[in-house]
Amino acid sequence: MASPDSNTPFDDDRENPYTVANASRIYFLPNLMTAGNLFSGFLACMKCIQASFIVRGADAAASLPSEAINLYKDAVWCIFAAMAFDALDGRLARMGGRESLFGAEFDSLADVVSFGLAPALMVFFLIVPPAQGFDETILSLGGLLSFIYLLCASIRLARFNVITHPLLHRPETQTKPDNKDFLGLPVPAAAGTVAALVLFLLNLAEHDRSLHFWALGLPPLLLLIAILMVSTVRYPSGKQIDLRTKTRLPTLVIFIVCAAAVARFKEYGMLTLSLSYIFYGLIRHLHRLRTARTKTV
Repeated sequence: MASPDSNTPFDDDRENPYTVANASRIYFLPNLMTAGNLFSGFLACMKCIQASFIVRGADAAASLPSEAINLYKDAVWCIFAAMAFDALDGRLARMGGRESLFGAEFDSLADVVSFGLAPALMVFFLIVPPAQGFDETILSLGGLLSFIYLLCASIRLARFNVITHPLLHRPETQTKPDNKDFLGLPVPAAAGTVAALVLFLLNLAEHDRSLHFWALGLPPLLLLIAILMVSTVRYPSGKQIDLRTKTRLPTLVIFIVCAAAVARFKEYGMLTLSLSYIFYGLIRHLHRLRTARTKTV
């Protein structure tokens, strides 16, 4: 495809994708998946708000009510459903050749709700529930931390839209953005990590263990995730994997075993998988920096 600023005309049998009419086209299946992503994120926010009202009316000295735990769990699964919808919309668009600028912008707006606002609300209500009688300073700090996460998620999505924009002028040696790695922690992976950690904490709460003690691990992890989203740490994207991708037998066996382990041990498996992805990218980034410094010495 010719670049938008090229003098080479488009073939007669190809439409110019950079006209207003083509860029704003709404393709049914990909955007239906994006709408499912947005709905799942909205439902997660609603579940968190409902759970907070139940906690507000409960005894401050009592453990988290079972009804609230179930609502928070529903919110977690809604975030996981949003991740599934988010993975499907892009793949359907690429497989059918139905990518559009409208779809990219719609997808980012849905991601702000599902992977930005929903995890921020979830963490805020779990760290500083109104029934615990914290003073305004603690509430403000909890709100500030949640907002930092939401702000970094929004910045991450805006940066992704800019660096992958098809009208962006690129060097002649780079005809398209690199699909092998994401620049910064992907927002769905960040939200999935928060959701997996919350699911783990809720599992502890069901066994009459102190949720608030373990919830103290949420703020530092949330801050680390927020920083990684706007960092230059590269993470594997997996976009190059499709139906024609070949692999070796040991790799396939390892993947099946990991998938079975996650399905069997949901709370522990999802948390382990999410944290492994985060620290894999971070350790690989530090290793590359150390290698680059060694070469320059």
